[in-house]
Amino acid sequence: MQFYSKLKQSIEKKNSLLCVGLDPVWEKIPAFLRQEKNPVLSFCLQIIAATEKRVAAYKPNFAFFEALGPRGMEILLQVIEAIPPDIVVIGDAKRGDIGNSNQMYAKAVFEVYGCDAVTANPYQGHDGLAPFLDYEEKGTFVLCLTSNPGAHDFQIPKQLYLRVAESVKRWNTRKNCGLVVGATHVDFIRTVRQTSGPMPFLLPGIGAQGGELQEAVCAAEDGTTFPFLISASRSILYADSGEDFAFGSEKAAEQLRNRINTIRSPLKI
Repeated sequence: MQFYSKLKQSIEKKNSLLCVGLDPVWEKIPAFLRQEKNPVLSFCLQIIAATEKRVAAYKPNFAFFEALGPRGMEILLQVIEAIPPDIVVIGDAKRGDIGNSNQMYAKAVFEVYGCDAVTANPYQGHDGLAPFLDYEEKGTFVLCLTSNPGAHDFQIPKQLYLRVAESVKRWNTRKNCGLVVGATHVDFIRTVRQTSGPMPFLLPGIGAQGGELQEAVCAAEDGTTFPFLISASRSILYADSGEDFAFGSEKAAEQLRNRINTIRSPLKI
């Protein structure tokens, strides 16, 4: 299924614009789970089972699994395989290299790990991103304006982020592109939206990083069914550290999904 179609279906079925990041940190996994044979896998599977009715997408962050070594990559594959097939899986790998290398990165993310979409760096230009974009049924969320303070080093001066938005709009001939736009830069979100036109945004930075939900939702709205995904990780994964941690994550996901829908309701066209 083409990426936009799957994303639209997932959003409508779950009545949700929420994307839950799967970023397992050993020290934050509930203590009782650490006695199990495979604590990281158990933690992720319980999070998925508890939240799957409330989310449109999951975003496993490859770095948190890569840090566990070869076994971590096996866990990543098991986690992705456990995500229900009607929910979008975004491989948060932030890949970026010249074409030949990106061909291998794209093959790994899309064919080996079976992700529906990937996050990718635009620094190498169109020919660098082409291996991802050539997978017509898959999505590519291009880093446009990140949520970290370092965005002021290169992205914001001389409005580099707008050059990225303009370029991705041109490259989106297969309707399989999106933009990563940090929710910590609300005024810039509006400018990016004016430049990009309708296109799904992935909005990290709500909650732990200080982004304001209502402002971000209003700024990113484009009147379509799938204008954006609000990405939340720590606030969902670690909502509770006790034996009922999964229930805490379920409630946190439900509350955030409902807040997004309440804000967005009067904005729909």
